[in-house]
Amino acid sequence: MYEETQEREQQISGSKTKGEGENVRETWTRPSQFFFYCLGYAVNFGNVWRFPYLCYKNGGAAFLIPYMIILLVAGIPIFCLEVTLGQYISLGPATLFPKLAPILLGLGVGMVIISFLTAIYFNIIMAWIFFYIFATFNAVLPWSNCNNDFNTPACYMEEGGAMCRNRSLYYYDHSCLNASEYCQLGHLSALNHTHCYNPDSPTQIKPVEGTVLRVMASEEFFRNRMLRVTGRTWDDMGEMQWELVGFLLFAWIIVGACLVKGIKMTGKIVYFTALFPYLILVILFARGITLDGAYQGLEFYLLKPNITRLTEVEVWSDAAIQIFYSLGICFGCHITLSSYNKFSNNCVRDTFAIAIFNCLTSVFIGLVIFSILGFMAKELGMVVEEVATSGSGLVFIVFPAAISLMPFPQIWSILFFIMLLTIGLGSQFTMVETVLTALVDQFESLQVYKAQVVTFTCLLLFVMGLTMCLEGGIYMFELFFFFSAGFSIIVLGLMQLIGVQSVFGYRNMMLAMREMGIDQPRVVTWYWAVTWLFLTPATLIMIAFFYLHLFMPAYWGDYEFPSEIQVLGWLLCGSSMISIPIGAIIAIAKNKGSMKNLFVPSPEFCPASVRPLLKAKGTETEPRFRYTMYHNDAFMDTEMTTKEKSHPPEK
Repeated sequence: MYEETQEREQQISGSKTKGEGENVRETWTRPSQFFFYCLGYAVNFGNVWRFPYLCYKNGGAAFLIPYMIILLVAGIPIFCLEVTLGQYISLGPATLFPKLAPILLGLGVGMVIISFLTAIYFNIIMAWIFFYIFATFNAVLPWSNCNNDFNTPACYMEEGGAMCRNRSLYYYDHSCLNASEYCQLGHLSALNHTHCYNPDSPTQIKPVEGTVLRVMASEEFFRNRMLRVTGRTWDDMGEMQWELVGFLLFAWIIVGACLVKGIKMTGKIVYFTALFPYLILVILFARGITLDGAYQGLEFYLLKPNITRLTEVEVWSDAAIQIFYSLGICFGCHITLSSYNKFSNNCVRDTFAIAIFNCLTSVFIGLVIFSILGFMAKELGMVVEEVATSGSGLVFIVFPAAISLMPFPQIWSILFFIMLLTIGLGSQFTMVETVLTALVDQFESLQVYKAQVVTFTCLLLFVMGLTMCLEGGIYMFELFFFFSAGFSIIVLGLMQLIGVQSVFGYRNMMLAMREMGIDQPRVVTWYWAVTWLFLTPATLIMIAFFYLHLFMPAYWGDYEFPSEIQVLGWLLCGSSMISIPIGAIIAIAKNKGSMKNLFVPSPEFCPASVRPLLKAKGTETEPRFRYTMYHNDAFMDTEMTTKEKSHPPEK
């Protein structure tokens, strides 16, 4: 049957007129382009600033146990489901799911909305990276000292601190103070050379060094120089940061210029964006493990597993959320990328390979990060736990501070931030391509205006990101980061799984794989049956429950966002989920037959090679046409022959 399908594809493509051929869907030049595109998308900022922190926080190497279990029971099954559907139907999510069942009209739209919202704040990170790259071209890294006009008296340099400690004094604002002077900064009195006390409450005693808040020079560069967020709140977002606006525009120009030529161009670019980060990671790791203190960092990260943490619900919840973030499932991106595959590509093999590469990459990035953090802790006389953090603070505060302590810091800074840049581009290409594909699939006439569609989309995303370039823009960024792709991807993933298995079914999924020429061992087919039908939906329900149970309000640093902003965040989260009931209402309103029609695949839920036959025969035969795997050719011939006898073609 596979050979027959291929022959039918060739006959159809050979019979197209010039006008029809203009709307033929692009495909990858080589299967490896799909693999590296997916790998570049899966390996994203979350692998750098989230996984290493979660690993050390949740028991070190022991965290890999729930991580791998969730990967097997939820991550890989949903990943494979998406790439199989996309490759088989050759459509993006916004047009695929309505053809699967009209009632699912809003499911694919919700996925595209998530990609759209994520793309907005993702390029803000790219703008920050460009800011740091340009700042690196200085004789002295501006985040390595407290001698800048944006620094405050609380800025702390270890070099100055060490000099003061040798004199039994305390460093503050480029000066060495005695215990009495230092205690007065905190409105306390000196008890002795090492402790202060509160005159109004003499029993309140604290160490002298803990009296005044110390701020790292790299943190002041991030907060006071780049963001200028100091003193800003949601009620006062400050002025526009035109430097960041320029870098944001530059980032969107790069993304748009690469996407305007279509997947054949970006398919070549992703070879670089997917592989180049590994080269830099190897270089950074080779340097990191030679630094004094690297072993302590690695020991803290992986070498002392705490098995007892596996009994805590939070550990399993963190593992599940990280799998969704890391693989990027339920964003509609895997469906989009696989829709450009050749019909015969072995997408199941790619699923396992990409998932394994992604997980190994996460572990390796953690080795790089913690080898250098161990060095930093050693240099500052601290323990690794005191310097380890997650999120933007890791890559824009802690890691730059660690790099500034290394010989030739400009070189290592350039390498690190270019690595982040290429990682970000790989993910951003995919999310924006998902939005573009949704538009072009929905309005096929736009295919000939690809440049205009790309330009308009990138311009719209750029404008929507401008609020994050305000002095208080970090708050808007964190709001998007908290809510745009959290609980919603779990809900959409569950709806996707239920919709596909209840309408299309496990048996038809297996037949679709066989029709595409994908042969699988029996144990793998049983694996899909157990996960798709039982384990994965149960896991998603538990993840959703614990996500809500353990949810914390959005915040940044010590500033928890006001309640009305939390409501705004949930509205942002609901913007993708609300598309499901809205789509169902629209489908019901448009339905002119029985309600059963809303829950059955449309005639166009079939391979791309078959859909032209529907259009060629016209609407008269379309309602009677049905694509039945493995029996379609005989069925189609019988149907068409019967119809042609009663309505012979015009000469």
